[in-house]
Amino acid sequence: MTVRTALLQGQQLLEDAHISEPRLTAEVLLMRATGHDRSWLYAHSTDELSELWWIHYGRYLHQRLQGKPSQYIVGHQEFYGRDFRVTPAVLIPRPETEGLVEAALAAANAATNTAIAILDIGAGSGAIAITLSLETKSLTTQARIAASDISLPALAIAKDNARALQAQVEFVACDLGSAFADGAFDLIVSNPPYVAERDRPTLQPEVRDHEPALALFAGDDGLALYRRLIPEAARLLRPGGWLMMELGDAAAVREMLHDWHDVEIQNDLAGIPRVVIARRP
Repeated sequence: MTVRTALLQGQQLLEDAHISEPRLTAEVLLMRATGHDRSWLYAHSTDELSELWWIHYGRYLHQRLQGKPSQYIVGHQEFYGRDFRVTPAVLIPRPETEGLVEAALAAANAATNTAIAILDIGAGSGAIAITLSLETKSLTTQARIAASDISLPALAIAKDNARALQAQVEFVACDLGSAFADGAFDLIVSNPPYVAERDRPTLQPEVRDHEPALALFAGDDGLALYRRLIPEAARLLRPGGWLMMELGDAAAVREMLHDWHDVEIQNDLAGIPRVVIARRP
């Protein structure tokens, strides 16, 4: 079995199972099995697979055909140009969430004070907090980054990612921001759970059956966390501080922010309302 034949057979199996991007998926799984990058696969396409490589590749293909996301099989996902470790304990970082990071960086860059404090509520893999920590290093304003999560397994992954990427983030285990004092932050960011329980059957099996329910579902209407997070942010923010959240139901969340100032909804590249920005009165 050569590298080329293994790729072709893997691609065919994935196509027959209607797995999206079958060629790319086969490449990613074979890269994981062999421990080599894509360029090596093509430079050694006529090489024979070792028995160990073939065993690993077959197992990874089987897992993917059973619905397990490729990111959990290979154990990592790229976000904002960096590699993050992921396991079923954390939500897989999505490219759309980079819009939330961009909004937060713009606010940090525009800050007039010499030091700002930022809190990421619901840290998950740590992708948002770690990215903010690394990207704000070049600013004249010094940023202190904290991140909270109620899940201890998720925090363990986030801490591993911070160590690997040499990011300075204070990780705290708590419900929302309950461990922090009133008025402690200038900016709060969050990608909260916002899938309605009633929509659970409509989700892709890869998401519904493998990603952590705690990070996905928020009550029957998907708004339960926003109802708690918005007043919690009002407590934690200094007057005039900013709250930025990824969105589910944009209209409903905007209505919850009726007492806040400068409320803005930003769309993602697909034109979907993705990020809400609001300033604490």
